Order: sequence, then structure tokens, then C-alpha cells
Amino acid sequence: MTLTRKGKHWYGSGDDDIRAVIQGFSERNGYPATDYRAAVCVCGSTLFRLFDDEEAGVARRDCVACGTAHLMGDSAAYADEADPEAHECLCGSEALAIHCGVALYADSRDVRWLYIGCRCPKCQLVGVYAEWKCEGGPVEAFMARV
Repeated sequence: MTLTRKGKHWYGSGDDDIRAVIQGFSERNGYPATDYRAAVCVCGSTLFRLFDDEEAGVARRDCVACGTAHLMGDSAAYADEADPEAHECLCGSEALAIHCGVALYADSRDVRWLYIGCRCPKCQLVGVYAEWKCEGGPVEAFMARV
């Protein structure tokens, strides 16, 4: 893990750097992430195109290797109301490694806030690409759908 700041952006040498960026962001947001999960496709790939609609609380990742689309967390419950937009790195790459972090309600294992962090394997840019308050239910079930 080697996280480096260049201007207002962070760059990292590995996917562990995504967690570090989510942690810092979530602490500044007031809802510190406590649980993390890397997105992995059923085909084993870890690179995706990311689409989200923060207002609707919906995120989808499409595998760049096999094309499988996967609604993340509790997004399936809100997908009909969403108009997801594609993300791309500042360098123009659409392939991203994705990790999610969640903050939980006090004295509970229920998800309160979702953070979606990404790292571009082309230029190494790391950042939180989306975040929102959610009523995600039990963290174990929620994170199994990342």
C-alpha cells in the first residue's frame, strides 16, 4: 500500500489504498466506515464499469471481462426509480477496481451509509466515487451483494 497525494487527488499502488481513502472520506463525512468488501465478479474478475444514481441510492457494476451486470447492496429495491450514470477515471479509463465501505447504526449491525471507492489500474487514481445514506439492513447480507 502506497498512497500518494498529487494536488487534490490520491493515487495508490494497490487496492488496499481504496479502503484507506474510504476510511478518511467517511471519517470527514461523520459516518466512519467499519466494514469493507471488494467487488468480485462471478467470473473472478475485479475490474468493472460503475454506474450509479446517488439520489435514488442505486449502484450497478458491469464486469469488463464477462459483461455481467450486478446491482450492488440494496440497489435492486430502488432500481426502477433510478437513472444511473456511468463513471470514468480522470484519465478516461472506464475499468475500475471497486471496494465498498459501510457505516453502521450505533449499537446495531445495520447499514446506515454506503461508500463506493474505486482505483483505476491505468493511472492509479483512487477516490470515493459515490456515497449515500441507506437503510441497508444487516451488514452481512448487504455486503454479500457488493
